[in-house]
Amino acid sequence: MERRRQALSEINVTPFVDVMLVLLIIFMVTAPLLQQGIDVNLPQARGKELAPAERIVITVKKDGKIYMDKATITLETLKSSLSKTGNKEVFLKADKDVPYGIVVAVMGELREIGIEKLGMVTEPKARMQ
Repeated sequence: MERRRQALSEINVTPFVDVMLVLLIIFMVTAPLLQQGIDVNLPQARGKELAPAERIVITVKKDGKIYMDKATITLETLKSSLSKTGNKEVFLKADKDVPYGIVVAVMGELREIGIEKLGMVTEPKARMQ
């Protein structure tokens, strides 16, 4: 009686399932963090990131005070302060509780000064589900 040994041709799928479950959990956690803003198809171009010294940040606090970088300024002195820098790109940060009229007044003053690029700085929205 001669017995032939057959090759075991079954694949153990347990490690495969474990890896797939871990990847699924990772993707489920990270996917909401990646989805922010408006989905647009942007063109690709080479360029360099602005140095921190070249970035001008105008901040409007909840109480209506206006800051250029970290210095307190008024709406009237905004024009003279920005004309000294000669930069045409500004980032605007405003508290969400600031009245809309104040933010529009600052934006109008920036446009009158001749600012070509105005970026609105926001926080990414946390999604709790």
